[in-house]
Amino acid sequence: MGSVDHLRRRKGAFRIALIPPEVLDALNDGLLETVNLNEFLALELPRLARSVASHIGLDPGSERLSDTFAMLAAFKPMQRHGHIARALYDLTAQHPEPDAVAHLLATHPSDVARCWATQWIAMSGLVLPEQLGAVRRFAADLHFGVREMAWMAVRDATIRSLDDALRLLQPWVMDPDPNIRRFASELTRPRGVWCAQIERLKAEPWAGVELLEPLRADPSRYVQNSVANWLNDASRTQPDWVEETCARWLLESDVAETRYIVRRALRTLSKRTGGEP
Repeated sequence: MGSVDHLRRRKGAFRIALIPPEVLDALNDGLLETVNLNEFLALELPRLARSVASHIGLDPGSERLSDTFAMLAAFKPMQRHGHIARALYDLTAQHPEPDAVAHLLATHPSDVARCWATQWIAMSGLVLPEQLGAVRRFAADLHFGVREMAWMAVRDATIRSLDDALRLLQPWVMDPDPNIRRFASELTRPRGVWCAQIERLKAEPWAGVELLEPLRADPSRYVQNSVANWLNDASRTQPDWVEETCARWLLESDVAETRYIVRRALRTLSKRTGGEP
């Protein structure tokens, strides 16, 4: 297939049926990143997985992949990606140069392929510091979908070693890259979205306050929203602490960024009391 550069600046279609065939072919051939949820949902996963396998030096016609494709319909959409990632991981373990294969997947032009690479981290058996080291490149990825999969990939390991995680993530919240700063906040949200909850931070959100303090006036709206969501999560179980923290932040940092975070952080409590969110 020829160059797909002319497709990169497109706006995503409002409906799956409106995705141009040229775009859909490029997506399924692993040559292009998705730009919205419709494109992500329109993917033909077996075709994309075979394309990616071929690109990274694995056998696209392997029995391991074929068996995986045969059972995909029995699973929810996101679970299907996990099974494909596992199949590629197992095939890579048999490859004479697994590190080279892993690098090709982690740097693949398809955002979905890179999402599969993030899932390999959880399969690796690495200890938490090594998992965080491995996930960093994905936390800084330019594609929003890869960044979401990045924190989900190490969520379970974070929960298992929460004290270590809170300590190891301290430098992350000081990083120049807002994607890295946001990752540290999003990874440790007490409730989060589509992931296991962190029961200790639901009960004791103050255990994570040192991670949040450097972000209370962050210039990035992307980071601000994550910090606000972190506190909003905590407000469902420890409302007094969240109110006290927000009040202190406003006293110590009465700037637009902090005011925005506090307003969003208190939205659930404001609804309960009938106040302004």
